[in-house]
Amino acid sequence: MQCLEHAVLAVLVAVGASVGAVHAAAPAEASVTPLMTQPLADYPGKEALMITVEYPPGAADPVHRHHAHGFIYVLEGSIVMQVKGGQEVTLTPGQTFYEGPHDVHTVGRNASQTQPAKFLVLLLKDKGAPILVPEKQGN
Repeated sequence: MQCLEHAVLAVLVAVGASVGAVHAAAPAEASVTPLMTQPLADYPGKEALMITVEYPPGAADPVHRHHAHGFIYVLEGSIVMQVKGGQEVTLTPGQTFYEGPHDVHTVGRNASQTQPAKFLVLLLKDKGAPILVPEKQGN
């Protein structure tokens, strides 16, 4: 019976190590920090939202929409951005990117596998609307 317990324990340890390795291999997620939200009195139902986004090395966003005017300013590192139908661009500190309310954000990622990246985003959007909406595959 003790041999069976050791065998089961060995299998559990191996499975645990495998799960840990798979989890460790998963891409890191971006960290979003809200900085301010301001209702836009001249545009009823609209607001400005300012956030910072930090990409750990190798981080990437899923394909999504913002349903907003998005203005991006790179603070640190370098990022790769693209909207559907547009060119993929690599941006470095001081450079900017725009995406409109009807754009599909197809590429958003850290250009580096070893260095973090950080950028400022100003979104002009409907009051209370989410920051982003994942895009369904095939659209």
